[in-house]
Amino acid sequence: MSILLLNFELSEKVHVELNEDQKRMPDDLKNLSEWIDKQPHLTVRKDDQWLIAFLRGCKFSLERTKEKLDLYYTLRGTAPELFNIQHKDTRFHEILDLGSYVVLPNTGPGEPMICIVRPGIYNPDKYHITEVIAATNVLTKIILQECDNAVIAGVKTILDLDNVTMGHFFQMTPVTMKKMVVSGQDATPIRMKGTHYLNTPPGFETVFNAVKSLLNEKNKNRLYVHNKNYDELYKHIPKEILPEEYGGNAGSIESIVGYWKKKVEEYSDWLDEDLKYGTDESKRLGKPKTSEDMFGVEGSFRQLEFD
Repeated sequence: MSILLLNFELSEKVHVELNEDQKRMPDDLKNLSEWIDKQPHLTVRKDDQWLIAFLRGCKFSLERTKEKLDLYYTLRGTAPELFNIQHKDTRFHEILDLGSYVVLPNTGPGEPMICIVRPGIYNPDKYHITEVIAATNVLTKIILQECDNAVIAGVKTILDLDNVTMGHFFQMTPVTMKKMVVSGQDATPIRMKGTHYLNTPPGFETVFNAVKSLLNEKNKNRLYVHNKNYDELYKHIPKEILPEEYGGNAGSIESIVGYWKKKVEEYSDWLDEDLKYGTDESKRLGKPKTSEDMFGVEGSFRQLEFD
């Protein structure tokens, strides 16, 4: 078994909060690997570090880990628009360069990873929210593979809605929102430790309430609307770890984007290999999973109504 060694803060947190037991780890990995081999529809990455991310994300419940692992790969077929932009695509690099989704690489040992989402940065006539998510899912793969801090301590998200227009909101259809929530909350083995809303525009409450209705109770209680009160934000996320654009000392957003461009290049072969993983629903034991069964049909949902 070959996994990354943890620092003291993470070793304590993973034991106390996630029920990790190093003595039990080989058996957990063996059981999970054997279960994967018995699923004819699943083709998944099986290296220890990857599977441990899912075990940690499910607090070492084998049954929950199996469900999450299956769902994670099932989404590649049932919600392909969330995964169809790859690391070598021109579109991927355009979206990354925009800085619409920024992952802070350094937030301190044992502290949640910080993501800053700025949808107002992209032109909704040129890009769709699902394309932005597809691009960020490339980064999420790398985070799951190498960032124990994010997997163990979770992630806090700053959703800065400055310059968001009705064009952005109209992209948030009920089915799209459901796919986004299933992907982020249910399929990805990273705990959501809070979402902080800044610069909320007219129409915000309609989308906010719709998304909130799809979240589980724990995550509903981790939503914070600060609007323009940055001092309230800093009570949850220390100012000094934020980028310069948010009053912090973590460098510019441009420099952070540069960090991830290099990281993606470093992982290029690994990301190429990852494209072969997914599910073959024709081989699933039982009823195949379909997009319609999981998310409904777009036309059958009442569209959001904005004042």
